[in-house]
Amino acid sequence: MSDRTTVLLVEDDQNIVDLVRSNLIARAHDVVVSKDGLDAVAMLEANEPDAVLLDLMLPGIDGFELCRELRERSSVGIIVLSARRAETDKVRALNLGADDYMTKPFGIEELLARINATLRRSRPAPLAPTAPTLVRAGDVEIDVAASKVTKAGSLVHLTPTEFALLREFATNPGVLLTHATLLRRVWGHGYETQTEYTRVYMARLRAKLEDPAGPPLFVTEPRSGYRFVAG
Repeated sequence: MSDRTTVLLVEDDQNIVDLVRSNLIARAHDVVVSKDGLDAVAMLEANEPDAVLLDLMLPGIDGFELCRELRERSSVGIIVLSARRAETDKVRALNLGADDYMTKPFGIEELLARINATLRRSRPAPLAPTAPTLVRAGDVEIDVAASKVTKAGSLVHLTPTEFALLREFATNPGVLLTHATLLRRVWGHGYETQTEYTRVYMARLRAKLEDPAGPPLFVTEPRSGYRFVAG
């Protein structure tokens, strides 16, 4: 079986296309390219890529809107590549479903490391022998081994990054997990100060799993992190 993966690159700058494509191909990735974003959704469905690299400033379509549409259609890992450096842009992209956000110019080795981290989240490591495999919290049931979540008996769709974050809580019920710990375990080393990632993704988990009128599943410890209330 081939170890090659497929990356969809949505980018209109030919220099970046050439640089990224040549380096990814040399490292066992196949690359398909959308130059203006207009055909990105069709390419996503036709090629079923393992990751998407998405520029926000495209000539044919709004990059934020495209990010939202790609996420609605697939749980594929989405890494935004953008010259937009404002934190509001990063938070907006993460809220729309991006898994990661890199500002241009970027180093190719850092890009490769982030692609690999994104791919690892979709292929979780085996559980420790002592880790719980089935966790319940209210009407939420988390099958950690099968990467499956139900709420009141109905399947809840989580992206690989959302599930990777939930898995940390499910395997550490009641334990205070700091922002730095979650960022390091879910996104990787070097993310420890990127607290906007945890803020956005905790909001996504709460929206999918908590009942507004019910008790919280995730308790915020101000300026520290979060605890998961199981049982």
